[in-house]
Amino acid sequence: MPVSLPVDTSGVGRPTGHLLRILGVSFGIAVGVGATVGGGILRTPGVVAASLGTPQIVVAVWLLGGAYALMCSSSVAELATMLPRAGGWYVYSQQAFGKRVGFVVGCCDWTMQSVVNAFLAVAFGEFMGELLPGLAHHVTAIAVAGMLILTFLNIIGLKSGSRMQTVTSLLKAFALITLIVGCFSVSTSAQPVPAAAHSPGQHPGLFLGLLIALQAVLSTYDGWYVPIYFAEEDEDPEKNLPRSLIGTVVACVAIFLLANAAYLKALGMQGLQSSRMPAADASFAVFGGYARQVILVISVITVISAINATLMTAPRVLYGMARDRLLPHTLTSINRGGTPAWALLLCALVSTALIFSGTLETLLAIDSVLFVAVYLSGFVALLVLRRREPHLSRPYRAWGYPWSTVCVLVASLAFLVGAVIGDLRHSLFTIVLVVLSYLASRVIVRTGADTPPSISPSVSSGSS
Repeated sequence: MPVSLPVDTSGVGRPTGHLLRILGVSFGIAVGVGATVGGGILRTPGVVAASLGTPQIVVAVWLLGGAYALMCSSSVAELATMLPRAGGWYVYSQQAFGKRVGFVVGCCDWTMQSVVNAFLAVAFGEFMGELLPGLAHHVTAIAVAGMLILTFLNIIGLKSGSRMQTVTSLLKAFALITLIVGCFSVSTSAQPVPAAAHSPGQHPGLFLGLLIALQAVLSTYDGWYVPIYFAEEDEDPEKNLPRSLIGTVVACVAIFLLANAAYLKALGMQGLQSSRMPAADASFAVFGGYARQVILVISVITVISAINATLMTAPRVLYGMARDRLLPHTLTSINRGGTPAWALLLCALVSTALIFSGTLETLLAIDSVLFVAVYLSGFVALLVLRRREPHLSRPYRAWGYPWSTVCVLVASLAFLVGAVIGDLRHSLFTIVLVVLSYLASRVIVRTGADTPPSISPSVSSGSS
């Protein structure tokens, strides 16, 4: 049965109660690339190279990470086209395991995005302070100002936010391509390794080196799933979502491989192994005295794109949960521009509070354990729904099911175990967050109501 959405009349725009079906593949890839291609590719290639022995193994590990992300995207594309509703991972867990588990997954997902958004805003303030020294003592103010400006652009409407995402993703890609092309124009060892370098130390051995490298690579690929949050706003989700997810992964694989090849060309294997910030060191080799400004501009564009992507995705989680009556109904209010206005304002408010909290480093360490657990829930949900609800419409089916899904499930579980062992203290905080979310769900979800509801979302196909 269609869900009747409550209409908010408190003043954040003029609500219509409907999301707008105005997005397509180009936006899906833009928001996916915007969320995935971040600071990781500017620094993790040095960590990966230091953990491995030869350029061939380095490239193989990045390809392996891409293959993992591609299999993940195929499995999630089945879920997204089967359940094309706003809410992201929450939707799949709620359908497979009920509202209580869905509530826990949704809370963890939203918390994770809020923390990342605050961290990115602070990074934006720091980069701007480096780029314009006169702003160096106003990092927090710049971070909050950046958050507010992007929040305003998104509250205007979905078109404004999506255009901002497309433009910043294109600028990011252009900046990285410029650096990559420049790297291929210099000879290996043409420039000395600058002061940012460090000694790679003793090689950890092939097996341990592979584990360290794979953890770094999989973290860098995180973000490939972001198009699923906009399933309810896509003009043709059955066709576009698989293309957006797979297109995001293919684009990121190409960018990451080209970036690694460029770093190897500019720095050589030994130089890459010794580099903490390979993008900055490669930029030094290419642009000389202008290297610092070049890498700072790339960093600023990167974080703006990522902040905007997160400001667009996080409110959709709250909207989906509120529509299922797990959160206040006010969060289902949609303004004329197609934005979940109150949900967006809440996300911006929480992220701004986190900027002032002084706990971002700790919270980000917790997130590093949490993010795999969140989309691990999706792979389990796919296995459960294939078995329990075989008659659900599946416009797209995962390649090589069930083996492809089982493979990424096992790989994700191994990654999660490794993250827990590597950081036991923050893993305990993660467990506390999950337990608190579950206890809250016991209060919110009434006895007997913990069943997956049948929802046909009301979505407008018109523009704002």
